[in-house]
Amino acid sequence: MAELSDRLKAIIAYKHDEVTKLKQERSLDSLEADAKTASKPRGFADALLRIAASDGNALICEVKRKSPSAGDISPGRDQVAVARDYEAGGAACISVLTDGPSFGGSLGDMISVRDAISLPVLRKDFMVDPIQVVEARAAGADAILIIMAAVDDTLAGELHATADRLGMSVLLEAHDEAELVRALGLPSPLLGVNNRDLRTFTTDLAVTERLADILPPGKLLISESGVRSAADISRLRTCGARGFLVGESLMRAENPVESVRSMFAAR
Repeated sequence: MAELSDRLKAIIAYKHDEVTKLKQERSLDSLEADAKTASKPRGFADALLRIAASDGNALICEVKRKSPSAGDISPGRDQVAVARDYEAGGAACISVLTDGPSFGGSLGDMISVRDAISLPVLRKDFMVDPIQVVEARAAGADAILIIMAAVDDTLAGELHATADRLGMSVLLEAHDEAELVRALGLPSPLLGVNNRDLRTFTTDLAVTERLADILPPGKLLISESGVRSAADISRLRTCGARGFLVGESLMRAENPVESVRSMFAAR
């Protein structure tokens, strides 16, 4: 693992505090029991791979209230209504931020969104302990995110194995070549390239273009962060990306349905 930024260190520290509190409030056995009775996982990876296989744009459209880089994003906007708009526009899957301190989200947000739509839903959070994966499945999540910058290889493997056991998909996230190589050691076919540098929080689509060259066949390249328009998607398609995680620009859009349709149709 590379040296963590102070901001990411702080996030990981409070995540461990949250995990400690969760373990005090809920036993792993009780969460496992809830996970077994939760609604059947929807095929997150399948939905993305199916669209990508037909050379389409597999869109993961994100619901979030704020971010460390942008501050408040469309405050007061109905997240459930936005998620429904994403579905109507042609999104393959929905991502919901469940981190509170940095993104203003909650597990309740994810539950409300998933109950209102038929698409698979990703719990977007900083995973630092397998119990969070069980908690996610117990709440109905269909997929989790593993941020390679935030975990070592042992923990990444434990998180992935827990998700596999629970029938969930895994989106792996890398920002540089070293993280991508580590991610390729895990079985998930979903490789997300975060164009945002978690040290400076600046974005550059060239990150996806650069890392695309070392991605082997059989993996879906998903470009994350800084994807704001159909033109951006057209640019990223030229390097082989067929998956796109889009959040802030859609949350700010006056007409999310049309914005998603435009991105879905980009070539």
